[in-house]
Amino acid sequence: MPTPWTWRPPEPARVEQPVALLRLQGADSRRFLHGQTSAAIEQAGPGSWIPACCISPTGRMRALAEVLVDDAGAWLVVSTGDGEAVRAGLDRVLFPADQVELGGVEPARLITVLTAEPVSSGPSATAGGAQGWQELSGGLGWRLGPSWLLRDGVSLPDELAKLPALTSGEQERWRLQQGLPAAPAEVNEATNPFELGLADRVSLSKGCYVGQETLAKLATYDGVKQQLRRWHWAQPAAGASAPEPGTVLTHPDTPDAGRLGQVTSALQLEGGDWIGLALVRRQALELPSLRLGTGPGAGLVRMSVPEAFTMPPVGTGSQSR
Repeated sequence: MPTPWTWRPPEPARVEQPVALLRLQGADSRRFLHGQTSAAIEQAGPGSWIPACCISPTGRMRALAEVLVDDAGAWLVVSTGDGEAVRAGLDRVLFPADQVELGGVEPARLITVLTAEPVSSGPSATAGGAQGWQELSGGLGWRLGPSWLLRDGVSLPDELAKLPALTSGEQERWRLQQGLPAAPAEVNEATNPFELGLADRVSLSKGCYVGQETLAKLATYDGVKQQLRRWHWAQPAAGASAPEPGTVLTHPDTPDAGRLGQVTSALQLEGGDWIGLALVRRQALELPSLRLGTGPGAGLVRMSVPEAFTMPPVGTGSQSR
């Protein structure tokens, strides 16, 4: 069966994503973010760029973020989720004794160049192997490896302005192909980082932080009960119902046997096929196909692991204790 998962634009193009900037100023900024996000930040040196998750005390997702460490503090870039809600949550746990000044939320754009062929070169690195950022002249923004982070109102650099922007449909197709979780479809307080393939944003060895106990137990006892997967519905019959978020996934041979997952995102392609993301229960992760629903004529969809998905850790959570 032909796969829809090899799509790339015919020529270099740019992917634009609105993000929220939040400034933390002061000597305790790194220590504070270390305790309030899933990543190891306290020992990171200036110039470090650290992908992280903002999570609840029970390990549930609130946002995806990038932390840019500098000499005076750090920038928290909320790339997926509600920036104002993240700020409010940080403000609630900030004590007067903390040497941290929490700024307001600023809008910005994260722009990534997508080429017709995969590019193997990754982000620059700082000492210790961390990813690194470079500030643009004039305080206009930052370079994050292959991406540009620009403040609100800043004109695109010439090398970006000459590239066409992906349409909303193309951008969503790329997101689904990679398996990049969006809010609130996948990033919400019903999911955790390991379910969404975000294990590379979680430190299990940095010590105590918000949500640490839950994530450590999930890793130690192999407790992740569902995982994010891609699905592809090829050539649905005329008049077939559109698969909407919330559609139940069932066994391909015995659809009445019970729910095995749930659609979280869906997109119809130009040729009529449908693609999307779904959270699939662990007992069904090895099945190559599942059904959309239980009714007569329920569509059969092919399942696969997204390109950007990082498998959950197993038996490693005890390192953090």
